[in-house]
Amino acid sequence: MQLTKGFEVEVYTGTPSGQVVGLSDRICSDLQGFMREPDSRNVEYTTPPRPCYDRLLLDLLEPRRRLRAYLQQQGGYTLIPGSTLALSGGDHFYRSDPTNPYHDFIERSYGTTVVTASIHINIGLSDPETILKACRLVRLEAPLYLALSASSPFLDGQVTGSHSTRWQLFPKTPPEVPLFESHAHFIRWTEAQLAAGSMQNVRHLWSSVRPNGDRHPYKINRLELRICDLVANPLDLLAITALLEARLQQLLEQPQLDPLIASRLTPDELVQLSDANEVAAARHSLDADLQHWQDGRTIAARDWIETLYETVFPLAKTRGYSCFLLPIQRLLQDGNLAQQWLRQVAAGATPEAAMVQAIAATAAEEQELADKLYGVAC
Repeated sequence: MQLTKGFEVEVYTGTPSGQVVGLSDRICSDLQGFMREPDSRNVEYTTPPRPCYDRLLLDLLEPRRRLRAYLQQQGGYTLIPGSTLALSGGDHFYRSDPTNPYHDFIERSYGTTVVTASIHINIGLSDPETILKACRLVRLEAPLYLALSASSPFLDGQVTGSHSTRWQLFPKTPPEVPLFESHAHFIRWTEAQLAAGSMQNVRHLWSSVRPNGDRHPYKINRLELRICDLVANPLDLLAITALLEARLQQLLEQPQLDPLIASRLTPDELVQLSDANEVAAARHSLDADLQHWQDGRTIAARDWIETLYETVFPLAKTRGYSCFLLPIQRLLQDGNLAQQWLRQVAAGATPEAAMVQAIAATAAEEQELADKLYGVAC
């Protein structure tokens, strides 16, 4: 049995030369299934929850095919990989809906630090206490997923020194989030934040992972991993998702993996460790030295992911989706997009040249994949 999975995909629109252009008002008016972000330069689509990876692949590809065709008709525009305003535009906010008061709050409070593109991975779970247990484990391992997905080493035409500039800049809100010990704890904490004004609404919890649902915090039905940069390759995204799903299924079979049980550290120490690991992963991704949540020992992100992969692969094989895990090995060997682009810069390319090449390569890869797989379903 596989868990249900769905995605929230935020992506930039712009020119083949890498200039990000705000088109979300036109897109959302003319195309079904797309939603505005507060800034008009990126647009979002979601996929329905499904257990089947083959079907998820089509769900990821089909909206992009429609969007790419539309953008081409609008004047030769395209989709731009990466999770920050890589070449320019970081000095100004372009409102997608000037009449929206929440968008006004976002612009005034955060400026362009929130004008990023990312992937949110949602995994369905039925029991609230299980969701909170899963959130505890995933929060402490979220830096591993950031390390695999990092794709934002540039900002305004400069090399920033971070592999995920997005997660370095993004205003995690509220700034201090505890390791929720139960569903009741999560409800009490959320109500207290709303009363204090540190959260504007129940969705204003911008952390690496959070419980989510139709009426959260009271009614929750999924875990939402929010830390990942935009993953341009759908097969890489499904590999990262398969790693997450297998880890959650392992937790379901082995409840003692709950960090409140399996760690030598206190909940407050675990929060501090998690926050420090997120900073390290944003800076160096797969090359980061992290502290393991079980005992605080130092471990390289790449080695931790390799160990996790070997641990969960047999479980994924018995559940029928181990083939979707395989790109993890390539990511560990070749590096994520940020590392690939930085190697190009080290070899003499400019950030602009690296992005122009990436824009063309992403479009070609998507077209090749669509040609091979369109119409496959289960």
